[in-house]
Amino acid sequence: MILKKLSLINYKNFDSQDFEFDDKINCFVGPNGIGKTNVLDAVYHLSFGKGYFNSVSTQNIRHGEDFFVIDGEFQKGGREEKVVCSLKRGTKKMIKRNGKAYDRLSDHIGLLPLVMISPSDRDLIMEGSDTRRKFIDGVISQSDKKYLQDLMRYNKVLAQRNSLLKYFAVNRTFDSTTLAVYNDQLETYGSGIFEKRLAFLEAFVPIFQEQHKAITGNNEEVSLTYESKLLDERLSVLLESHIDKDRALQYTSVGIHKDDLSFGIEGHPIKKFGSQGQQKSFLIALKFAQFQFIKEQSRSTPLLLLDDIFDKLDEHRVSHIVALVNNDNFGQIFISDTHADRTEEVVRQIHQSYKFFKL
Repeated sequence: MILKKLSLINYKNFDSQDFEFDDKINCFVGPNGIGKTNVLDAVYHLSFGKGYFNSVSTQNIRHGEDFFVIDGEFQKGGREEKVVCSLKRGTKKMIKRNGKAYDRLSDHIGLLPLVMISPSDRDLIMEGSDTRRKFIDGVISQSDKKYLQDLMRYNKVLAQRNSLLKYFAVNRTFDSTTLAVYNDQLETYGSGIFEKRLAFLEAFVPIFQEQHKAITGNNEEVSLTYESKLLDERLSVLLESHIDKDRALQYTSVGIHKDDLSFGIEGHPIKKFGSQGQQKSFLIALKFAQFQFIKEQSRSTPLLLLDDIFDKLDEHRVSHIVALVNNDNFGQIFISDTHADRTEEVVRQIHQSYKFFKL
């Protein structure tokens, strides 16, 4: 898949800007705050219907304006795909594919496979389980629409069950029959999601470990471990056994919405024992594995967006990353960096066509 053209109107700090891209490598260089990352974010927005760095879409509208438009022209599988994402304050966001609006924005997910790597990915290590679950869900959802639909249904039922628990507490009442209806629905959707997460990690972990070895050039032992109470008990049983706790807390304390990923290096949590370089290599390996997994599942080469990729990486690790992208496994690549000379020196090593955009 290739992004040929991109047009931005009132998106973040751009009033009106047009880009025509090289089929292989595109570099955005300039000082901090000039808008390099915003261009990558706009490309991400076309793929996922939301920004990578801020999911509150109205905050992506340029200051002083009341709408934004992102217009992209793609080539995929020998066909042209025109995707337009627009938002006006006070109205619902709209995504159009070849002039036709989607009934549901979720139907668009997976059409334009894409992987973004950014310094903000460190949140995957440093922040709470919600961030890591979103990573798993985001990867699976790009190639499995039913998974995304079941996840949305699960979260809707979860919100309803939590509202019911709050109602019980406020009114000092309890209705086990009504609660059982929600439990059954959570079991139906949650069990399927759990099984698909298990299957995903079984396929994903070996790819991740292979990518990590290629990036670091050594045999550091790294691990991804799925943590879920459903590994030991069915969700319906867990919900029943935790009802007293849920009534006291006024929310659902067990389920796939509490699952987590444990990141390890040499048998220890990478959050506590990994250096900045080790953490960065871990995350890049994670994202390269995501790229490979999505490519295999979707049978389409994702776009690869590298935002300030050389931050906190030594030359040894950079050289390994350059070697990895210098083959036919990768398609079109977008890079942002503050140092034009450094970026051009690295890009020349890749021996592919490239285009520079100085912002």
